[in-house]
Amino acid sequence: MDDFVNSVNRDWDATDEVVLAAYVLWRMNFIHPFINGNGRTARAACYFVLCLKAGHWLPGKMILPELIKENRDEYVRALQEVDRSLETGTLDLSELHSLLTRLIGEQLASHVE
Repeated sequence: MDDFVNSVNRDWDATDEVVLAAYVLWRMNFIHPFINGNGRTARAACYFVLCLKAGHWLPGKMILPELIKENRDEYVRALQEVDRSLETGTLDLSELHSLLTRLIGEQLASHVE
């Protein structure tokens, strides 16, 4: 967890908010630091980092953690793709990033409706 927190802090200014949120979401699930509640905690931390980097809470009828849970199968597949990318030695968050980008768009669109 120390390495995880240090890497987020180190990359904070140089990293796009969705990339950083995707990393937080994946890494907390990968580390699996708690007996229960890892998924909820990872989704909440992901959203917190996203909003903190954006400078405000993002509006919408359903927020990102709820949308991620609602799209569980796609979310799990995206996490598994990131895990598989480690076999090549290069962390690839692209599928998870795409999912988060789409869901953030859905959240923001629900605010406009």
